[in-house]
Amino acid sequence: MESKTLTQEFKPLNQRLEDDEIDLFALWDTLWHRKWGIISLIIIVMMLATLIVLNITPIYRAVATLLIEQRAAKVVSIEEIYGLDGMGNEYLETQFELLKSRDLAERVVRELNLTEHPEFDPRQQPKSLIDFGSVLEDETPTEQELFDGIVVAFMERISVNPVKKTQLVKIEVDMADANMATLAANALGNAYIESQLEAKLNMTQTAASWMNERLGSLKEKLNASEYRLQEFRERENLVDIEGVTTVSAGELSQTGDRLIDARSKRAEAQSQYRQVSSLGSKEWSKLAAVPAVLSNLLVQQFKAEEAKARSKVQELSRRYGPKHPKMIGAQTELNSTTTSLKTQVEQVVASIHREYQLAAANEGSLKNSFQRNKEEIQDIKRKEFKFRELQREADGNRQLYDTFMTRFKETTATQGFDAVNARIVDKAVLPVDPVKPKKSLIVMIAGVLSAFVGVALTLLLEALNNTFKSTQDVETKLNLPILGVLPLLKNKEPKDLFRLFTTETDKSFSESIRTIRTTTILSEMVNPHHVILVTSSVPDEGKSTVSSNLSMALGQMEKVLLLDADLRRPSLLKGFDLPVGSPGLANLVAGTARMEDCIKRIDDVIDFIPAGTVPPNPQELLSTSGFVEILDSLKKHYDRIIIDSPPTLAVSDSIVLSKLANAVIYVVKAESTAIPLAQRGVGQLLQSNAPVTGVVLNQVDIEKSQKYGYGSKYKYDGYYDYYGYSSEKS
Repeated sequence: MESKTLTQEFKPLNQRLEDDEIDLFALWDTLWHRKWGIISLIIIVMMLATLIVLNITPIYRAVATLLIEQRAAKVVSIEEIYGLDGMGNEYLETQFELLKSRDLAERVVRELNLTEHPEFDPRQQPKSLIDFGSVLEDETPTEQELFDGIVVAFMERISVNPVKKTQLVKIEVDMADANMATLAANALGNAYIESQLEAKLNMTQTAASWMNERLGSLKEKLNASEYRLQEFRERENLVDIEGVTTVSAGELSQTGDRLIDARSKRAEAQSQYRQVSSLGSKEWSKLAAVPAVLSNLLVQQFKAEEAKARSKVQELSRRYGPKHPKMIGAQTELNSTTTSLKTQVEQVVASIHREYQLAAANEGSLKNSFQRNKEEIQDIKRKEFKFRELQREADGNRQLYDTFMTRFKETTATQGFDAVNARIVDKAVLPVDPVKPKKSLIVMIAGVLSAFVGVALTLLLEALNNTFKSTQDVETKLNLPILGVLPLLKNKEPKDLFRLFTTETDKSFSESIRTIRTTTILSEMVNPHHVILVTSSVPDEGKSTVSSNLSMALGQMEKVLLLDADLRRPSLLKGFDLPVGSPGLANLVAGTARMEDCIKRIDDVIDFIPAGTVPPNPQELLSTSGFVEILDSLKKHYDRIIIDSPPTLAVSDSIVLSKLANAVIYVVKAESTAIPLAQRGVGQLLQSNAPVTGVVLNQVDIEKSQKYGYGSKYKYDGYYDYYGYSSEKS
């Protein structure tokens, strides 16, 4: 988990975004590669579907067209009697359900004698195709149960389809017998029309009988209500109740207007009365200042004369004494004007009292008169209400009686008229082609579904194949460059693979090794790859083949040493036909063998040090300073040292060796190595700061390589054939 996270951490942002995108070309390539499997599945499924539909009994559909009018042809209007207004979708929906009713189905079954038809009669069939409910298989159904079962089976074959925005409806009957289906569709339409006629006739007769009984009671109610109305009119002496009501209302209105005026005058007089009453009769001087008193002209005149006399007395008092004749005369004149003013004030106050009393009395009289008129009108209204009630009752009874009499006459007149609101527009004709099964459609649908299933299975298998299939997978999942791609070698002995480059028996393989050699050399521009470590995730991925052949390729240019550091499962010794027990690296580090005894010359191209005797503790042996000293000594004599190490995930020897190497080549087996395993192995190396240079994708199937986009680049057969070479030597 840590190595995987570390590997993904070094991914560039654009690559991580690309990981979330769907590669449509890759999906298409996957489907194209497995096209024959998908096509085979489609062909097999379509053949099976064809065999199945050929054994299915064809079903024919007979169609009769019926017109259901929303208003039936009638001589008189009697739809209220029938309870149908002939309008609205509810009416048509009701008629559609009636067409599918059990009553019509039973009529058709009896008319066409379907109980003896081979398609419905279970006694004429090898096995009953009709469900009879609770009837057990080992029991013989009764005639009624047999009839009920056939009716249910026939109802299931009926469909009613209205034509949109019209009053037409199509009656469809599906049966294996085309002729019987035609007869059944026409019989169903005729049965519907007959049932409508019967229903209307029964309803008309029932309505006429009921209305005849009802007319007698209505006549009695009408006579009784008219008698009560006339009796009330005579008892109350009512001749023209409308005129009486109008006169009383006019009098009440006039009295109300006069009462309003009297009430206004009384309020004004009351206001003046309250002004003078609050001061009392002894305070005449103060009463003279009251606005109601002061408004009197005589009071105003006398008050002016008194003021004039008083002014004269005050003026003479400054020149004469009280006994002076002029003073006596002025005082006498003042007393006279004061007496006259007092007398006039008292008269005005008395007048205010009288006016208030008269206004109050007038208001009371008018109020009593208004109340009497009001009571008279209320009494007239009560009589009018009772009169209207009796009159409405009499009018209602007469109207109801007249309506029933009219409807009774209409119903009696239409008893012999057979009018129906439906008719057959197009009779069902004998169907030529079956409606089901639609053989071509079923086969086509089966083919389409099988194609979808084939595509889904292909993509599912591709998704479950969590291995490296292309160089793009390696670069995307491991974020490492591709050093080269080695083709899949078939019919080769394992020991022949280690010298395949020098034998030149496979041109494409040799050219691929040269490509790996070139990319390896070009990758050391900054840091020379003196020591190159070759490893993989798990065993059997071809790391030993890569290390040996890469050594051969580099040996043509440099002095190269191939070092077998896989001290647990060494394989190079057998591949180079060296005797078992030959001293090697383990003996050299342990000090039990000399350097010249351990180095072997292979094909006069490279030197090779085998693993030697398998030690009990390989990792401790490789971690010793003796191994480091040996490696340093070998560096002085060789231009390049190739180390074949154990798999990374099997043991940790490669982690120890990677610290001593200048470059690490990671081998991945195409369509075999799981991506998480490789990510974990590379992650462990990167976590140990190993100089991982790149990846070699091994054992790639060249014939399938075009699917993943690198076949044209790495398929060399055509190139060598063009120059007269063959892929393998004869």
